[in-house]
Amino acid sequence: MGQRQLFLSTVAFAISFALWGLISGLAPRFRVLYGLSELQTAVAVAVPVLLGALFRIPMGVLTDRYGGRIVFTLLLTFGIVPPAAIALFHSYAVLVASGLFLGSAGSSFAIGIAFNTRWFPPERQGLALGIFGAGNIGQSVAVFGAPLIAKHFGWEAVFWSFGTLSLLWAAIFWSFARDAGPPRETSLRHIIDVLLRRRLSWMLAFFYFITFGGFVALGIYLPILLKGQFGLSLEDAGFRTAGFIVLATAMRPLGGWLADRIGGTRVLTIVFGIIMLCSLCLMSTNLTLFSIGALGSAAMLGLGNGAVFKLVPALFSEDVGTVTGLVGALGGLGGFFPPLALGALKQATGSYAIGFLLLGIFALLALNLTRSLGWRATSGEVPAP
Repeated sequence: MGQRQLFLSTVAFAISFALWGLISGLAPRFRVLYGLSELQTAVAVAVPVLLGALFRIPMGVLTDRYGGRIVFTLLLTFGIVPPAAIALFHSYAVLVASGLFLGSAGSSFAIGIAFNTRWFPPERQGLALGIFGAGNIGQSVAVFGAPLIAKHFGWEAVFWSFGTLSLLWAAIFWSFARDAGPPRETSLRHIIDVLLRRRLSWMLAFFYFITFGGFVALGIYLPILLKGQFGLSLEDAGFRTAGFIVLATAMRPLGGWLADRIGGTRVLTIVFGIIMLCSLCLMSTNLTLFSIGALGSAAMLGLGNGAVFKLVPALFSEDVGTVTGLVGALGGLGGFFPPLALGALKQATGSYAIGFLLLGIFALLALNLTRSLGWRATSGEVPAP
């Protein structure tokens, strides 16, 4: 039964993530269509990430209280509305406004983590949640498939196609998905206490700010960067970005599996150390070195995403949805700010190098915090992952 629920929710997550990445996949086309600057394009790409990030906290709380079946179904049903608005009303203002609401699809992650955690025992949660997280592949479908669909059928067809798919899967999910048990009664006071006083939840949120935020930021901004800095075609840039997303997505279940066996903190120590090295390659204007840095980052970010969400149910077994909302929100914000920073830095300095240097600095800070968390776990100060 658990495997069926994992499949249904993973597909739902993939569809939601595809919706979340549609504007990114067509950003170069919108830039030409509406005559946008570098910064305006970055804003259009980053705005969907904003609501997807902030909305994860209430979605996680709602899932804890009412169950994932109804919350996920309602979100998928709403998935037709923003794409329809973008396809029907052609303007930059509508693109940004509808993109904000399109970002609600990104909150699906908090729903799915809370939904799936209760279907699997602790020793299998890392792998199960890693498999669910592989629904990130939906973003790859968007950035690679959207330009191809647009080329043959028009860009409006992209939004109608994915919006309709979301509505269809809402009906399937409601018909076949089941919650693992009755929702837990959770008071608002308890939720606030968890979010404000449990400092360990904020440490996990910072880790996810880097791993998931880095994945989202690069996933949505690479088409623009590859086309602008290296002169690649839109199709070639989309293909390479899809490869980045596929690699990161494939590594996520492996990260969860490794965390089940050697502990999430050990996996994260390796992850942040290697990301520091990859950030140096990303600063290069040589396409080969940049590609090595991008692919290395993809692998490590995917491993890190899987490891973080082994730690969440291990350390907060009674409040998975609430803590997932917080951690997911910070991760989503990690995907919101870098594209804006990269766009602004490129416009101001003519280079993306400073932005990638900041990635290395954040990874160094996270590495030190991760080592601290590992020591505290072994000393018995917090539950071991």
